[in-house]
Amino acid sequence: MQHGPAMPGVHPEVDARDASVRTRPFPSAARRAHTSAAETIVEYVRDLLERGALRPGDRLPPERALAVETGVSRSSVRVGLRALATMGIIQSRHGSGTYIADGPPVLESDSLHFLAALHGFTRDEMFEARRLIEVSVAGMAAVRATGEQIAAIAEEVTSMFASLDDAQAFLRHDIRFHQAVAAACGNPILTSLVEMLSQVYYERRRETVDRARNFRERAEMHRRIYMAIRQRDANAARDAMAAHLTASDEEQAMEEVTVDG
Repeated sequence: MQHGPAMPGVHPEVDARDASVRTRPFPSAARRAHTSAAETIVEYVRDLLERGALRPGDRLPPERALAVETGVSRSSVRVGLRALATMGIIQSRHGSGTYIADGPPVLESDSLHFLAALHGFTRDEMFEARRLIEVSVAGMAAVRATGEQIAAIAEEVTSMFASLDDAQAFLRHDIRFHQAVAAACGNPILTSLVEMLSQVYYERRRETVDRARNFRERAEMHRRIYMAIRQRDANAARDAMAAHLTASDEEQAMEEVTVDG
């Protein structure tokens, strides 16, 4: 199958660099026999991304064009696009079209929820994973954060101090603080891992956080992490994050004992 007119959103420089980017035919139906029609759409978009024919921020071709290019029905195209949206690969913009996401990749946390249910992840295991990742991430953020990213971290600290009397709101800003620090580390893989861990942590912590105390002290610990990042002190940022996670682990253990009691 030969490609038709140039697809919307494709950068002209791609053609100049490699004329075969869009002229290489998509695998035939025989080669795709093991996949469903919807999976064909996912594979097609992945193929375009791998070859550089689509990049973050580019607009996807309309459903009709995708159906023609892949040889599947428009209903299957829609199912495939929904799967890509769930994975965080594409984003719909009302009245404009569907675009390749231009932010950090989003890892689906549901799979980790299933693994936790299957294997019975313990609190200690969760915090061990968080310490291994987030302590390093804090140090990286101190070196790499932009002014805008530092401002985003500061906003969450301010919101935590404003939520000292609302446990659930405090927890939400706590989670967003860690996500903002991760976004400032400059590594989209680590950003996504922290995002995923944060969502799983939130689902577990929100069941017990109403029994927590010392929110002001916890807010102060987050403020120390923020100040170290703002001052570009990577060692201090790592130390502050490690101290915070250790304290958070101990606090959650006490909350869970209260619940069991």
